[in-house]
Amino acid sequence: MLYFFASVNNKTVMKNEKISNNELRALGVESVELLIKFSRVANGLLKHEVMPKAEILANIAALIDDPMPYALKKGGKFKNLAEEVIALRKEGKFVKQERSNFKLKEEIADFPVWGLEQIEVGALAQMRTAVQLPIAVAGALMPDAHQGYGLPIGGVLATTANTIIPFAVGVDIACRMCLSIFDLPAAAIDTEADKLKNILVDHTYFGIGCTTKSYFDSSLFDSAAWNETKVIRNLKDKAYAQLGTSGTGNHFVEWGELTIAEGALTGIPAGSYLALLSHSGSRGFGGAVADHYSRIAMTKTKLPAEAKHLAWLDLDKDEGQEYWIAMNLAGEYASANHHEIHNKIARALGVNPMTRIENHHNFAWKEQLADGTEVMVHRKGATPAGEGVLGIIPGSMSTPGFLVRGKGNTSSINSASHGAGRLMSRSAAFKTLDRKQIAANLVDKRITLMGSDVDEAPMAYKDIHAVMAAQNDLVEVLAKFEPRIVRMADAREKPED
Repeated sequence: MLYFFASVNNKTVMKNEKISNNELRALGVESVELLIKFSRVANGLLKHEVMPKAEILANIAALIDDPMPYALKKGGKFKNLAEEVIALRKEGKFVKQERSNFKLKEEIADFPVWGLEQIEVGALAQMRTAVQLPIAVAGALMPDAHQGYGLPIGGVLATTANTIIPFAVGVDIACRMCLSIFDLPAAAIDTEADKLKNILVDHTYFGIGCTTKSYFDSSLFDSAAWNETKVIRNLKDKAYAQLGTSGTGNHFVEWGELTIAEGALTGIPAGSYLALLSHSGSRGFGGAVADHYSRIAMTKTKLPAEAKHLAWLDLDKDEGQEYWIAMNLAGEYASANHHEIHNKIARALGVNPMTRIENHHNFAWKEQLADGTEVMVHRKGATPAGEGVLGIIPGSMSTPGFLVRGKGNTSSINSASHGAGRLMSRSAAFKTLDRKQIAANLVDKRITLMGSDVDEAPMAYKDIHAVMAAQNDLVEVLAKFEPRIVRMADAREKPED
């Protein structure tokens, strides 16, 4: 394997890097004495820029698997370590540790499906595989479900309490909905259209690498959690720079008309109000955490090919605890992102919201099943819908979203859909949808759209009314949100939802 370095900058990175004991333990080096020896060699090679970190770790992994070629190489950088491993194995010590290989359960457990007639075969197949995991306890599929990586989007999976699956949480950890309701008539969306549009232009930022320079409240970064692990510490600056920004793909910030039913929300009379709705997650911070720990999971937990993205981490081990800490911090960060957006917009509007309602999807929660079994509940593109729990289920840029209250249906593991769900892939949307038809739809629904492209057209999504009808035993509708002024990432941005 060849590595090429572009001189000074990359050498600086090598000098600042360190190979941790946890990384060596992940390769099978457990005893303190061996850790010291392996760490001394590995970090010495890194410090003196003999080879990059990835190559050092790859060589150590190969050496542990078969030390003889390294022991026979005269002047080899790993010769002494290889001889040490060979000597220990002759004494019956440091026995070769096979990485965990797991088989799926032969039987496929039953799992309930809502809206079966509108769910693609690929999503059903992925859910069948998920409930065959040896750690799976229960599963359910929501009516917006479609195929993803590992667990389908719209999939809910309960696993044993000490396990967590990074890909069953998702790449955009703690992707979130947030709704601010203002004591202003819905008619303001027409009478103050230019003002509302300009507020979105001035106070929202979209894109994979976008950042902001001013903050309403950055106190989250005073939390000690940002110093908990090396991964988190290394991502803190990126997270700070992206506070108050939104992602690409189906992420949005939009003004709309919210119609609230009589008695639906305590303290807010029935009627139509101006409301602000946003959808995005933990930005580059969450994405990097997901990438890092999903790789570790797939390295340590070997599964059949069809289930490889469902590899899990053990919460009783360091990497599992590290991911748990990072995931929960990503949840706090995603919430802070939305608060930053909503607070800046409320300040520009000159009116504080009467209330703010929000919920995660793409997250894992420690919960109990109806029989008291303690489990880890993964909701990948699914909304928590425990009894009395408020949530927001959006439609598309020209179809309504809904403020809902969970009914606590134990069959769905206290969950509901997180949106309408995609009807077609992005590539299919570009190939089949007509731009003129999309434009006509937006005009008909009186939608002002800033950004986005064909792949986010309303026609690319399932019928939100059919999705809601399929889950009336999961949630009660309290209010309807009609989008009117919608801002999304520019068309040139790569989708990351």
